[in-house]
Amino acid sequence: MVNGKKGRDLISVIVPVYNIIDYLPRCVDSICAQTYSNLEIILVDDGSDDGTEKLVDEFGKKDARIRVFHKENGGSSSARNLGIANARGKWIGFVDSDDFIDSRMYEELMDCVEQYGVSIAQASRDEIDADGKKLPDVCLPPDETYVCGAEMFLRELLLHRGDSSFCTKLTEKRLFDERRFPEGVLNEDFHLLVDMLQEVSEIAVIPDQYYHVFYRIGSNTRKKTKEEFSRVYVDIVNNADMVERLVKEKYSSLLKEVVRFGLYQRLDYMLHIPVSGMTGKDEFYLAVKRYLRLHIVDTVKNPYLTIKNKAYLLLLTIAPKSVRQVHEWKMERTRRKTV
Repeated sequence: MVNGKKGRDLISVIVPVYNIIDYLPRCVDSICAQTYSNLEIILVDDGSDDGTEKLVDEFGKKDARIRVFHKENGGSSSARNLGIANARGKWIGFVDSDDFIDSRMYEELMDCVEQYGVSIAQASRDEIDADGKKLPDVCLPPDETYVCGAEMFLRELLLHRGDSSFCTKLTEKRLFDERRFPEGVLNEDFHLLVDMLQEVSEIAVIPDQYYHVFYRIGSNTRKKTKEEFSRVYVDIVNNADMVERLVKEKYSSLLKEVVRFGLYQRLDYMLHIPVSGMTGKDEFYLAVKRYLRLHIVDTVKNPYLTIKNKAYLLLLTIAPKSVRQVHEWKMERTRRKTV
């Protein structure tokens, strides 16, 4: 279907690119194939040295909608921020360079913002593994399109039912006027979105899984050995503290949800830190242990934690190393059975 509506706003689609020569063509082709015609594609090469830096220039020569920028390596957030600074569109979308999107995604999202008058519209997503198989949904898509207020959207994030990724969203550029992605950290989308929600009245969410996440071993949050520990597990705890301060100040009705969020993020941290890193020399690890001990009553009484969550949290509070060793043994046994 060709976009037949005249005078529609320009969308800037920003793609941070770094040493991704094998997967970038699929990503860029999926954006170029959008049924929404009034868009520009901003490829930000973040200091690639595997030939990707030449490939982006070739893309720029083939399609007039593609604008290419080169910079020294500084991470995905710095590349996104450069893209935002140079975006000409009224609306901004993001696509990660190893992912790809359905040809209808931006058409449907723009229809959504025009129909409901929202400043953020969100598509649903799925995850695809290296063999092309669909993985279990991280975020369950709704049964139908709905519009909700910022506080309700935040509640869904705190209960791990919402999607904090900017890649699934079409966002009005004005929301980035005084904001940028924090650089040098992971879980940056959550941090920026939580801040942005303070200026948003409503968000529209559509059920269609138009954004396809490619699950690639070796990317930021996907460790390859038990001794690898992504800093994302530190950053999610820091973001839990950030959102707890915000909730106490502005969203007092979400106190139980935000306490649950803080405990759950620390559970995630404790289940991923290598046993070898659980020492008295690691101040962050010690701070997580202290937090769990101070929140035993919250762990027991919080209505949004499952029985399994509570059991793990209490056991990790009492004997963290022993629990982790048993947990690793069980995970390894499960992996061997599936091989």
